[in-house]
Amino acid sequence: MQGMKPGPFATLRRCACGALALQFLVALPARGTPVEYTIAIKDHRFVPDLISIPAGQKVRLLIDNQSDSAQEFDSHALNREKHVPARSQAIVYIGPLDPGRYIFQGEESDAPGGPALGIIEAR
Repeated sequence: MQGMKPGPFATLRRCACGALALQFLVALPARGTPVEYTIAIKDHRFVPDLISIPAGQKVRLLIDNQSDSAQEFDSHALNREKHVPARSQAIVYIGPLDPGRYIFQGEESDAPGGPALGIIEAR
């Protein structure tokens, strides 16, 4: 049967398989990209001070220091510490986390109420 043209169903099947393979390859990088959450630091406080994230998933935190002085994102529970210069941003990766609540805090300060406090809740 050499020299015979493939039937219309064979061509359609090849196109469908190629489309599925391309769709899979395009989805691969997006699947490995962590979800990003932004935490601002304003007036020695975290905004928001409670973030809910999916348990079992790696997450990227963008720490946006909007203060005129250097600040800190510190968490013993998450084993992370990041100094953020004034009017700048920093990235902190966390997870995957087990379900629960994880406390983070800011730089020790003389501001009323003490250092900024926040909670990451993994669900």
